[in-house]
Amino acid sequence: MREAERLVAWRYLKPTRGEGFISVIAAFALVGIALGVGTLIVVIAVMNGFRTELLDRVLGVNGHATVVAGPQGIEDDDAMVERLRAIPGVIDAMGYVEGQVMASAGDAASGAMVRGVRAADLARRDIFADNIVAGAIERLDEPDTILVGSRMAQRMGLGVGSQLSLISPQGAATAFGTVPRIKAFRIVGLFEVGMYEYDNNFVYIGLEDAQAYFQLGDRVTAVEVLVERPEQIGRWREPIVAAAQGQGRVVDWQQLNIHFFNALEVERNVMFLILTLIIIVAAFNIITGITMLVKSKGRDIAILRSMGATRGAVMRIFFLAGASIGIVGTAIGLGLGVGFALNIDTIRLFLEGLTGAELWSAEVRFLTRLPAEVNIDDVLRIVAMGLGLSFLATLYPAWRAARVDPVEALRYE
Repeated sequence: MREAERLVAWRYLKPTRGEGFISVIAAFALVGIALGVGTLIVVIAVMNGFRTELLDRVLGVNGHATVVAGPQGIEDDDAMVERLRAIPGVIDAMGYVEGQVMASAGDAASGAMVRGVRAADLARRDIFADNIVAGAIERLDEPDTILVGSRMAQRMGLGVGSQLSLISPQGAATAFGTVPRIKAFRIVGLFEVGMYEYDNNFVYIGLEDAQAYFQLGDRVTAVEVLVERPEQIGRWREPIVAAAQGQGRVVDWQQLNIHFFNALEVERNVMFLILTLIIIVAAFNIITGITMLVKSKGRDIAILRSMGATRGAVMRIFFLAGASIGIVGTAIGLGLGVGFALNIDTIRLFLEGLTGAELWSAEVRFLTRLPAEVNIDDVLRIVAMGLGLSFLATLYPAWRAARVDPVEALRYE
């Protein structure tokens, strides 16, 4: 009997003369569910990728926690680094000097954030070691050398071997006022971490050069720490504070960026809710289509009941008819969504080449590429929601079909 129910349900889904409008509604419902599921998978994947890429780059460049000192700086940072590295769960620690300057080369000038680091410390950071597009990090140990972001280099027309002057307003006091401190550095490498803010505004010089340039002696302005589980940075806060021994204030990445990442999470949830409405509208189309199908098949239902079909059998027939729309639509949406999400940056580049328009601006969206991260849990949740709404939408018209009185239906045929 179950095989017969499936055959009848499939037969009812095929367009027949006089029932073409019902088939059109069913087709719209299928397309709506496919578009809703596919779009939801793509949007959630892009937002997951955007959050992950930002988090990786922000933490890769800035570390997970930082001991920040005032203008006096941190003395004997090597001893503090050793104390921090001795904490269980701490991967690495390094001292650095940071300050804002004006960078100038030829007729171009712009503000820049300069960091003074040891070449060996910077080379241990994968985000820099794996993203040097020209030159070498090791050359940063040479006197008066500098690493520059690829975007800044492109904007100012610089390359390896070019000269870049750094201008600090904290200069020497003279009878004519404060004279800005100016020093020229030779570019020995270009980096591209993939985040516009860093590639466009950050430069790195040797630690000793930075200490001399900012007149800090042998002090540093901060010591940053990397831990095994950055999402649980709170676990290491007290040990890091103890290791700092009052020489600076401990600030972790969550304190600095929590509002930004919370905003991304809120936007993700809102987009999920909005795009879910597409699937809900498609589910209403299933209700409409199957209800109209029940109305048009009243005589068939009466005949089936007269031949011994139970109400449960009739209900299953129309439930299978409606559920088939949801299953097929969800399957199509799953394939399209996952396929699109996995190749979204390639598709973006193709469309940009085809139209000549810039669809992804790094200056506005921080990242240089369109990221997407397909999370299996999110995909399963979206698929389950699509199937669940489709099945729920089918229950009412299937119940109505089961309640049809065969005597009344045949009387008026």
